[in-house]
Order: sequence, then structure tokens, then C-alpha cells
Amino acid sequence: MNTVREQTKLSIVVPVYNERYTVVELVDSLFRVALPVGVTREVILIDDASSDGTREILRELEQKHPLRIHYQSENQGKGSAVRKGIELASGDVIVVQDADLEYDPGELPKLLRPILDGHADVVYGSRFLAGEYRRVLYFWHTVGNRILTLWSNFFTNLNLTDIETCYKMVRAPILKSIPIRSNRFGMEPELTAKFAKRGCRIYEVAISYRGRSYREGKKITPWDGVKALFTIVYFWLVDDLYTEQYGHAILHQLSKTHRFNNWLADTIRPWVGEHVIEFGAGLGNLSRQLLPRDSYCASDIDPLHLDYLSNVFENQPSVSVCKADIEKSEDFVELEGRFDTAVALNVVEHVEDDKQALANIFSALRPGGRACILVPRSRRLFGSFDELLGHFRRYTPTQLRSGLEEAGFEIEKELTFNRISVPGWFINAVVLRRKSFGRLQLKLFDSTVWLWRRLDPFLPWKGLSLVMIARRPAADPSSEASQAAAPPS
Repeated sequence: MNTVREQTKLSIVVPVYNERYTVVELVDSLFRVALPVGVTREVILIDDASSDGTREILRELEQKHPLRIHYQSENQGKGSAVRKGIELASGDVIVVQDADLEYDPGELPKLLRPILDGHADVVYGSRFLAGEYRRVLYFWHTVGNRILTLWSNFFTNLNLTDIETCYKMVRAPILKSIPIRSNRFGMEPELTAKFAKRGCRIYEVAISYRGRSYREGKKITPWDGVKALFTIVYFWLVDDLYTEQYGHAILHQLSKTHRFNNWLADTIRPWVGEHVIEFGAGLGNLSRQLLPRDSYCASDIDPLHLDYLSNVFENQPSVSVCKADIEKSEDFVELEGRFDTAVALNVVEHVEDDKQALANIFSALRPGGRACILVPRSRRLFGSFDELLGHFRRYTPTQLRSGLEEAGFEIEKELTFNRISVPGWFINAVVLRRKSFGRLQLKLFDSTVWLWRRLDPFLPWKGLSLVMIARRPAADPSSEASQAAAPPS
């Protein structure tokens, strides 16, 4: 279960545009709120080129409160202001707060609770659940909100009650890793679509709402609602989920190739026992295929992947999630000798010291346990996808076999896997040097895997990947030494 550390900083991002009559009361309220014990606050105001005197008021507020204020040179819209605020935020949790007093800052602790308790990654403050009070205003505005929420739920398969709410409180590592493309109010459905695709644990809490009229300064228009409908469809079609450029996007694309992942799992399944550790579990593509097991540890080193795995397997007691860097022996102290199977598919090529990595994998196994190792084959196939995914090398059979034997393994089986993909990989990664897989290309390939896996053994070249099944000897010197050192029972 994900939990936020005891000392937690809440970053409150306030986009401001022409709010001279409300911004003082709003900022004062933010500093009056009694946050839970151990939670500190950071208030960041982004002035989106206000022209009504708001900027002068903000400069006065800087003398009164410990604020961080960024002044945009020109008006770019709420989405742009929020994007800048997220960039500046240094907290563990981030929430957006409008400057117009429609939302009560006194309810921020209520939104924070599911995150502090470790249950949620994202919390929406819903105006349509049973809050303490709600100002009665425009019927058609409410209808529009409900239509947008229904439309969004249809495409995201969520059951939210209010996607257009300002109050979206999010764990900072997740929000900082999501690109926000919308500059205006399309930010709300865009974020909802991306939270859903990222597998975030989303909660809703009821909030009070003091909506204001257009005469009082409300800025969203019916045209914004129409554009939001198209935004929902666009981000259903487009997987634009990560800001980092180190492979998350490709891993998300590959997570959709369920038939291919099943083929990969079937290839190693005969050698997989009941007490398994998987290194580099990523988004759990393989884990889902190999479960259930008596015990299964899905490990990774990427915080975003560890969060995702914790979310996916939260309700499966036989599955644990841990951080394990296969290059670091200290990460293996508590893993030593615990498993009958170690699975490392497309992992060893990511580390510079692969000899130490194989030795660490060896240490996690019981005597007689097996390691299922898959690595990219052939140095001649090294291309742009390898660079993007952070591969140090592609392997020859001799090179991998030598490394495994040096670590103490006995080689039980050697396989070549996925011959059918070699021509496509060579053209895309080596010749054209593309940076991502085409979505249609992947979908067509995955939908025809049933054919390719039958033709694969008959193709006259080696596969894209090399698989070796390696066994820790049933009675090896290190196990004998540890048994001799153990006290009598």
C-alpha cells in the first residue's frame, strides 16, 4: 500500500486571473486552514497576466504571507497556469485551488485524508455528492457538467460524479510525470483521462460549493464545454501519459499487447515455480500472466512503476511489491534464498554491471531454484528503441551463458524467442530509427499473435530475444557454507 511519509508538504497551486475582489480573502483562508499533524503547506500563485489590479494586490500579499508567486507575461489560460504551478511545486501532494472562493479551503484536510491513509493517489472533491451545502445556481450549467462527466466516464470506464471540479488533489510524483497539453479548461477532462489510463487509485469526497454567477466573474463558457467533449475523445485515442523520456511511454504501449505478453509467459511457464520474484516488473504486463502463485514478489526500481504495481495488486495478498536494484547487493539482503524462481525479462541489459546483477539474482534463489532470463539478442539489431529504453547492450548466446556460469548457474535450457519481429525491429529501430511504436502497428501485431507464434519455429533466422533457463545447483558451496554456519535447531 502506498503511504505518504510522516512529514508531508502540501503544495497548493492557485491560478489567478483578474480576481482582485477575492484573492486576498482566498490567500488568508489558505493560511488559516488547520492541516493534519505533520503536514506543512506551500502556496504557489500563478498570475495569468491579470489586468484589473490583481498583480499589485499580489505584491502586497507577498509581504504578508510566505508565498511563491509567478507572473505570466501574457494570458495563456488556466491549464497553462496550473502547468507552471506544478512545475514550481516542491511538495509531496499537489492540489489546485481556484482564487474565486467557490471552493472552501477549509475542506482541504478532508481531501488529503485518503492520500495520507495510503488509499488514494488522486482525490476529487465532488460538488454533486452530498456535501454540507451547495449554492443553487444555473440548471443548464449543472446539466452540462453531468453530460461531460457521463461522456468522460463512458470513455474512461470510471464512475466519477464530477470531472469538472477544481479540487483535484494528487500525489506529486504522479502529477509531475503527466504532461498537461490543454491551456484552458480542457485540462480537467485531460487529467481525468490520463489518471484513468495510468491506473491511479481515484477517490471522491463530498465538498461544499459556493458557485458564483457570470455577473460575479465566472469565466467558463458553454463553448468550453463543447471543446471538453472533443478533448475527452482525443485523450481516449491518444496515449500521451508521461513527461519523462526514458521508456515509460513505450512500456505503456507494450502493456496493451496482451496476446504477446501471454506468448512470452507461456514460453517460460514450464520453469516457473510457486514462489517467484520478478525483477523489472514495470507495469505488471508479465506478472498478470504468471499469477496466481503461492507467493509472487513484483520488484522494480522506478517509483512510478512501484506505485502502479502497488495499485494493481493492492487486493491480492499473495503478491508483494518491493524495490530491488539488481546491481545493488544491499537490496538483496532480505531476499536471499527466498524464492524457487527468479524472472528477469528484458532487465539485465539495462544495467552496466550485468555480472553483479546475475550474482544478485543467484543469491535470491533457493538451492535448486531456477532463473528465467530474457535479453535482447544480436548486437547488429541495436537501434533507436534500445537507446530509448536505456539498453547497454544486446547479447550473444556465448556472452549470456558465460555470465550465468560465472555467477554459479548451470544452464538448463537455451531458447530463441520472437523471430517474426526481427524484420520489423530492424526497419523501425535500425534503419528508420523511430522513437516509438505505432499504435496501429502494435494492435495489428498483437491481434495476429495467434498466427505468428505458430509460424515462429519455422522461420529460418534467430529470434529478437534470447531466453536462458539457468539453475542454481541443488547443493552449491555457498549454501553448504551457510548451512554449516547455521545454529542447530
